[in-house]
Amino acid sequence: MVTYLDADTAPLRNTGQIRLYGPEAFEGMRRACRLTAQCLDELVSIVKPGVTTNEIDRFVFEFGMDHGAIPATLNYRGYTKSTCTSINHVVCHGVPDDKPLREGDIVNIDVTYVLDGWHGDSSRMYPVGRIKRAAERLLEVTHECLMRGVAAVKPGARTGAIGAAIQAHAESQRCSVVRDFCGHGVGLLFHDAPNILHYGSPNEGVEMRPGMIFTIEPMINLGRPHVKVLSDGWTAVTRDRSLSAQYEHSVGVTEDGCEIFTLSPAGLDRPGLSS
Repeated sequence: MVTYLDADTAPLRNTGQIRLYGPEAFEGMRRACRLTAQCLDELVSIVKPGVTTNEIDRFVFEFGMDHGAIPATLNYRGYTKSTCTSINHVVCHGVPDDKPLREGDIVNIDVTYVLDGWHGDSSRMYPVGRIKRAAERLLEVTHECLMRGVAAVKPGARTGAIGAAIQAHAESQRCSVVRDFCGHGVGLLFHDAPNILHYGSPNEGVEMRPGMIFTIEPMINLGRPHVKVLSDGWTAVTRDRSLSAQYEHSVGVTEDGCEIFTLSPAGLDRPGLSS
């Protein structure tokens, strides 16, 4: 049995109940998510061959501090970095290090800032120099999957409609959807109910209602969907070492559709515009 509750009266922990936020919360999310999107815009000129993911991580930390925000991943469940940087066949949760990026790499950079208690969660793909057409196509397919998932968000529909839209497009392009990870409720908590699957059918999942806030963050592979987590306990990679890509937005359900909180202020969050 799914229950919904007014976020103003809900305890500040994940109870499995779905919070419904009001106008003030939406404004808080706009501010936090705008800052996250601005950081991701700034990274466009930073991501290049020879740059290390630790340098990227340092920039994310300092940008947040300069704007009064804290990276949500820093010290989260023992994680010691301010961002996740997932390169090539890394699906998600790649840990920044001192290895330089190389020409032809693709890298997902996932940033969540906490600003005045609100979590702005978003990620984008960045080409490193010139990339192969197969990688370029994967980025295009993955971004389109995200936007088709976003387009399925409306009151009265079920969250399965999001996953169905994503799965249909990915598989029509001979790609696969990772099933081991999902989107999630977000707002005053980093990870909250409900889970947002990136596959399924329109009649599955919970009913979407105005005031719900969650992420949509499909991970799409050129090869098979299977993944494994490395010994560091964080880094997830494709089992067949095929390329993987991910784009993520934080969205809020409105009376007649949804609001995307994490759109790029400079219009740099689409493939082909960030290189």
